This record gives sequence, structure tokens and C-alpha cells, in this order.
Amino acid sequence: MGAPETAVTQENVDAVRELIIEDRHVTYREIEAIRKQKAARVNWCQKTLNRFNSGNSKNVHSIVSGEESWIYCEEKPTKVIRSQSVSKKMQRTVTADWYATICLPKVITELRKINLERRIILHQDHASSHTAKRTMQYLTEENVELLDHLPYSPDLSPNDFFTFPKIKNRLRGQRVQSPEEAVGTFKNAVLDLPANESNKCFENWFERMQMCINLYLGL
Repeated sequence: MGAPETAVTQENVDAVRELIIEDRHVTYREIEAIRKQKAARVNWCQKTLNRFNSGNSKNVHSIVSGEESWIYCEEKPTKVIRSQSVSKKMQRTVTADWYATICLPKVITELRKINLERRIILHQDHASSHTAKRTMQYLTEENVELLDHLPYSPDLSPNDFFTFPKIKNRLRGQRVQSPEEAVGTFKNAVLDLPANESNKCFENWFERMQMCINLYLGL
């Protein structure tokens, strides 16, 4: 059974030609997966831009973006690590029980220390500990809203394109004596980030969403 005629458009032909030029060993299934992923990226960006008025909504200040990252006693020079491999190892370390009973309560309590009614919109990935029944139950009880996460898109994740690289670059070359000291040093570096840099991060986030749409539409 072949593809429907409606799928054969000049836009699709050009997109497939571009993928084949980039990798002549790419298969039909991989091409289809990449096309679907690009479409999902655009749909997510449009949905998020609409929800937050292109970043101009006051609700942007309610967004809290969380993600796991390895922290070392000495930050080595940056090297590329396959995200799926890191994700699998991280999931074995972060359990749903720890996340729902220790990590999240500590974070939520800190965020609402001044205002118990503070609105929180949590942006996190789909790690098993994040989507576990116990975690979802806790978030519901605490009236924490969720912002959909876009998988396989570090360029559209604030922690991936801003927070982690910035903090780890600052810590590169420093040596600490224990895991606890490494975590404390990382936490202090995050707290020391100027508020204006965090604001620029979110501004850049929404700009990246619009850029993603423009590239997809060829604008």
C-alpha cells in the first residue's frame, strides 16, 4: 500500500530531498519519524505561544522548569553524550517515591514560602518518576499545573539551552571533595544567577518557539 496522493506535495518532496542529502543512508521510517517530530515541535510551539501570549502573559512568571542533570566533583570539558543513554541512567537514580515525597514537596514549599496560594506551572520531561501515579496525585493535591514537555528537543528546554550550560561553564575547573559539596556548589551557582538573566532566558525561550515555526513554514 503506497502513501496517499495528498501526502505528495512539493513541500514534502523538498523536505525528503533535504533529509536524503543530509544522510544518504536514511530509511523511509526514519524520514517519516523525523517529519512527524518536526510537526510535533511546531504544534507544541504554537500551542505554548498561544497559551502564554507569545511570552507576554503574566502567567509566564508562574512557570517553573525542572530537569535532572549529572553533577560531578570536577566539571570536565564539554562533550556530547547521547541523551537517551543519560536519560535511562537518570531514571534508575531518580525514583518516583523520592521525587514525590522528598524532591517535589521541598521545591513546592520553597516556592510558596511567601505566598501559600502562589500559582505554579511545572514544566518537566516525561521521565517515569515524573509521570508516576504517586507524582501526579501529589501535583493534583497541591494544585500544580503542568506544561507539556516536548521530547528530543533540548533547544526548546530552558535548562538545556541556558541553565545547565551556563552553570557548568562557571564551575568548570573547580574541584570539590564530595557529592554533597558538588550539589551545594551547583545550587549556590543557580541562586546566584541574576534575575535579569533568568528573564532573558524565558524571552529567548519564546523567541525560539517562534523561530521553530518560522523555519518549518520557510519564513
